[in-house]
Amino acid sequence: MTYRSDVGPDASAAPPPGCPAHAGGGAPGGRGPAVPMYGADFAADPHTAYERMRATYGPIAPVELSPGVYASLVTSYSLGLEILRDTERFAKDPRNWRAMAEGEVPEDCPVGPMMMYRPNALFTDGETHARLRGAITDSLDRVDPHALSEYVERSAETLIDAFASRGEADLLSEYAAVIPLLVFNQLFGAVAADGPKLVATMAKLFDSGEEAHQANEDLLRWISGLVAGKRQQPAADVTSWLIAHPAQLADDEMMQQIILLMAAGTDPQSNLIANALRLLLSDDRFAGELSGGSMPVQDAIDEVLWNDPPMANYGTRFPRYDCDVGGVRLRKGEPVLVSYAAANNEAAMASDRRSGNRAHLAWSAGAHRCPAERPARVIASVAIERLLDRLPDMELAVPADRLQWRTGPFHRALAAVPVRFPPQLATPRAQSAASAPDVDRFAETPGDSQWNPSPAPSSSTPPAGISTPRQPASASGGRLRLLSSLTAWWRGL
Repeated sequence: MTYRSDVGPDASAAPPPGCPAHAGGGAPGGRGPAVPMYGADFAADPHTAYERMRATYGPIAPVELSPGVYASLVTSYSLGLEILRDTERFAKDPRNWRAMAEGEVPEDCPVGPMMMYRPNALFTDGETHARLRGAITDSLDRVDPHALSEYVERSAETLIDAFASRGEADLLSEYAAVIPLLVFNQLFGAVAADGPKLVATMAKLFDSGEEAHQANEDLLRWISGLVAGKRQQPAADVTSWLIAHPAQLADDEMMQQIILLMAAGTDPQSNLIANALRLLLSDDRFAGELSGGSMPVQDAIDEVLWNDPPMANYGTRFPRYDCDVGGVRLRKGEPVLVSYAAANNEAAMASDRRSGNRAHLAWSAGAHRCPAERPARVIASVAIERLLDRLPDMELAVPADRLQWRTGPFHRALAAVPVRFPPQLATPRAQSAASAPDVDRFAETPGDSQWNPSPAPSSSTPPAGISTPRQPASASGGRLRLLSSLTAWWRGL
């Protein structure tokens, strides 16, 4: 890769003092020092790193995603939008990744799970992508936002009841990280008993401890069993709608799309909730409005999506051939990432207040724009509003600048959100829930699982006699690797 002489480094020009590029190695092909994006320094203050990249290299900078794994990072809003929309010059399919194909990327590379190929809507192009994405988009569009909102509110109440009497909590592990899993369980039509089981299984998987391998197998069996059960008895849920979709997904395809939705809908959703809560509890603009009884939750969500989007750097693309973008030569097969956070904060896009302005790139753009924007906003806003309504005097237990961020090149994720508040006396409902089995705590009343008033598409669902058999309980090594992205995502790579 070559850089314009007016912005790029040459043999006598070093990065400015304090620039993170000083710590990076030389990128392949004599591209100059690459900026490392995997350490604690970058995680603590990525925006300063973006500014230095732009000052040193212009709109496209050489970066190191993990030791020895190089890419180009686009920090320009206009160029990022151009690349995300350009399917002629740029492919999404990671099988175009030259370094991976030539064995230059180690098998245990920590960023591999987020960049390697899988046959799902995120990592495919053309007709295959259109078919898989169509099934996902059409199924998510059938989710009734009112029913979704009601379920998030009930889940929030249950979780808040568990810690309200203590006067302190970690809003990440006890709240923001759990609600998406409970909602996922409901959206996909699992029985109420699976709610706490799914939370426990995912926690073990994300922890990557001794129980992670068993948790991985348990989750794969859970998804396989869910698909098999919905083929036999479809209902008004996303799994049944995926099965009944004209795309006619096979069981393996179904599992791939569900795993994709789980990965995209759990940790990033948790980060959105946690980052917005941090802003609401620390920024004087929002604190003043909160004390007056008005909770500007939508404003906070928009602010986070502009400044600290849950997926700050992603949208990976691979040039199909050598091409020039913004005066920079991008080589065929060398990964190009778009920094949603840097692009959003580019000087031309900056403003004091972005309330109501949703032209940011947090949901990506083009053919691979996130299809779950609407339900994601509903989940985040209801979860935050309910928490602030129940605990209006809540405050951060440590100064906001002392909160720790998880390391990793892709996400913007807090490690914990400790808070304190005046303890609440346990309500009769909370006392009853505390003594009830977990299954009963998350049980639904009749009719609550009907996400959309329109009937389930059972007429196009294969009858039981021709349903695909349930997958064996033991998963293959290939399938075990399917969920590694979830572990990497959670732990910060």
